[in-house]
Amino acid sequence: MDMSMACGGAAASILQGAVHEGVRDHLRKEAAVEPDPVPTAPPTKQTQIIAIYGKGGIGKSFTLANLSYMMAQQGKRVLLIGCDPKSDTTSLLFGGRACPTIIETSSKKKLAGEQVGIGDVCFKRDGVFAMELGGPEVGRGCGGRGIIHGFELLEKLGFHEWGFDYVLLDFLGDVVCGGFGLPIARDMCQKVIVVGSNDLQSLYVANNVCSAVEYFRKLGGNVGVAGLVVNKDDGTGEAQAFADAAGIPVLAAIPANDEIRRKSANYEIIGRPGTPWAPLFEQLGKGVAEAPPVRPKPLSQDSLLGLFKGEAVGRGVTLDPASDADMLGKAVVARKSLEVVYDAV
Repeated sequence: MDMSMACGGAAASILQGAVHEGVRDHLRKEAAVEPDPVPTAPPTKQTQIIAIYGKGGIGKSFTLANLSYMMAQQGKRVLLIGCDPKSDTTSLLFGGRACPTIIETSSKKKLAGEQVGIGDVCFKRDGVFAMELGGPEVGRGCGGRGIIHGFELLEKLGFHEWGFDYVLLDFLGDVVCGGFGLPIARDMCQKVIVVGSNDLQSLYVANNVCSAVEYFRKLGGNVGVAGLVVNKDDGTGEAQAFADAAGIPVLAAIPANDEIRRKSANYEIIGRPGTPWAPLFEQLGKGVAEAPPVRPKPLSQDSLLGLFKGEAVGRGVTLDPASDADMLGKAVVARKSLEVVYDAV
């Protein structure tokens, strides 16, 4: 055997043994470190993450802009996140100005080889922090998948370390695909609030959200419904009847009012201290903060229709089965079967 090779092998063995011994020493020192004592102090403040759902156009963005503004004026640290592909949650808050979305900004930064910073996607006004997740262009991707991607980026930006009292998530309630059901399915929020009105379509969506919450509760989930906000309330009472039947409280009823409509169209915040509408949003802020999450009792389709007068929803209409003649638009000629039938022996 070549002596140089033997010496080299011996040196390598000695070096390897030294490395192993060094690793063992490091592990021994690490094991000798005492664990941190169990905390005995009162728990620190916990962020309430609340998902708000409702039919498109029902007034979620209007409600949330005024609610978040009022809560900030009351000294709360509030983060408003728009999770609707229309990216219009923050438009009222910022006087109609479009807020750069997380998905769009992320794509541009990635193409430029740059990292997304919090100042690129989060903006503030009078104590309210706000951002838009955004979504893909029409026909170019899945809105639900965009929501998932947006939350993944938020986690990289430090979402779980941010010190907010409340995080309000504005979700489109019409869509039931995975991304839009994320807060309920994955326990990403403590409670859900639904926005509806005295019309069948908005309450249908609210009932669907309640059904989703109940479904995931049966699978071991913890999210509950804290209540219903009635927007554009005309006093007919169907939304209140739905809340009573579903076992959830009405947190506030925002009236159908021309002044509210005009100010909202002009991107004006009405939920300011000292305004005529301040008590309404103060009450709503209190309800949002204190209402416990409960298991709702979703209604059947017939029960939901039963909340409305028959002439309003067409309950007098019967289901008239179609025939082959109806489908062909002409009389149907009966064709005898080609099957050979044998007499029983």
